[in-house]
Amino acid sequence: MPSSAIIHAACFAVGAVVGGGVVSAVASRKRQIPISTTPVNTSVAPPIIEMGQGGGAKISNAVVASTPTSPVLKYGHPGPVPDLLVRKAYTAAYDRRLRHPAWTAEHLTLASLGKSTPQRPAGDGSGDRSNSTFAEDESLPAMFRAKLQDYFRSGYDRGHMVPAADAKVSQEAMNETFLLSNIAPQVGAGFNRHYWAYLEDWCRRLTGTFSDVYVFTIPLYLPRKDADGKFRVTYEVIGSPPNVAVPTHFAKVVLASRPLSPSTPDVQEISTGAFVLPNAIIPDDASLESFVVPVDVVERAAGLNLFSEAVKASSKHICKSTKCEVLVRRFDDAQKRPEMRRAISAPK
Repeated sequence: MPSSAIIHAACFAVGAVVGGGVVSAVASRKRQIPISTTPVNTSVAPPIIEMGQGGGAKISNAVVASTPTSPVLKYGHPGPVPDLLVRKAYTAAYDRRLRHPAWTAEHLTLASLGKSTPQRPAGDGSGDRSNSTFAEDESLPAMFRAKLQDYFRSGYDRGHMVPAADAKVSQEAMNETFLLSNIAPQVGAGFNRHYWAYLEDWCRRLTGTFSDVYVFTIPLYLPRKDADGKFRVTYEVIGSPPNVAVPTHFAKVVLASRPLSPSTPDVQEISTGAFVLPNAIIPDDASLESFVVPVDVVERAAGLNLFSEAVKASSKHICKSTKCEVLVRRFDDAQKRPEMRRAISAPK
């Protein structure tokens, strides 16, 4: 498929999400909804990242919204329950219904990536993916786990939401990225092994020009317009019996910060950006900026509140702060041919 067609399809699907939200809002005005007399907790889930002291960004201490109490639930709360998984190199929320992460979050720095000796995080820096193997996450209830057998001959790669290359601080941290609770089905050649890997590399290279980089990876299910003019969300489910859903798209949302100037190290410049890519073959020459969408679009599509309003109001777009351009590097070929490995500089 030509790159322009793929990019158009991705942008069209994201546009459908925005349009769907408008249609829902209009329809809701026409319906008369009975008003409940029972108090209901209508508080919005807190953002994952909020403003800290000095204008910097920090991860909220109240990521998980409190569960409203009701006498109807005296014998138990049915869910949905997002399993919050706090790992060495990342935090994630696992979706029990789809059996892959609802989102993953990372905090990348030169030190966390092992590229800076001062203030290196705890660990021996010995993480080696050749010593890691994919494994089922036994911390999750057995009936809701993704299983190794689900991916067998499925035609999809076991795609890391948090890349193994981001967790070299220790072998334990590396191993945690191979848990199936950090995995979602991805198209292999042309996506997971190529363009998606280029985007992951771009996120890591941001640490060369920003002191702190927060990265969210979010599987998405976006509608597309069928021949009859109606929008539908359709997706494959792999496994026997069918167990793991295959996302139609994936989003990378980044927040990067650095001192505004050497004379004001405590005043932070914040940049944010969101990219939505189809779970499909993407040509190497596709422009990364062609996948840019507003952060609000990803939040609406995923049902998440990533950044506080203060963060959004004080940030500028990441593509205005640095070059939004991936470096085409055939990582799979480089592993086979060591002479192809070379150092890659940070985005300018």
